[in-house]
Amino acid sequence: MPREPTSSAQQVRVHETDGQTVVQLFGEIDIAVTLLITAEVDAITSRPNSHVVVDLGLVDFLDCRGLGLLCRARRRVEERGGHLTLVCPDPRIRQMIRIVGLSQVFFLTDTLDEALDGRTSVR
Repeated sequence: MPREPTSSAQQVRVHETDGQTVVQLFGEIDIAVTLLITAEVDAITSRPNSHVVVDLGLVDFLDCRGLGLLCRARRRVEERGGHLTLVCPDPRIRQMIRIVGLSQVFFLTDTLDEALDGRTSVR
């Protein structure tokens, strides 16, 4: 039986590195979790000219609300003159992003190192 998260800290970890903000998401990013973490993600994406890397490397499941949260984060960052990159090594999640047409919207990398170095595979 899946465990219900008790705080956003179980799903999100944020740190700064090389002038970029890395947002690591964990576990299942579904409607219940997005309700818990949206305010935190909004705070992270409210700074001007920020470079944000969202790392989905430890995400087991991402539903349409999770995709909506990622789209919201990208829009907020870009409206403020910044740049958002997704680290997405899971082929199932990449396929979902491609199927819904978001592979043309997001900068995608396979690893955090690639994202931090500015190497993207898709836009």
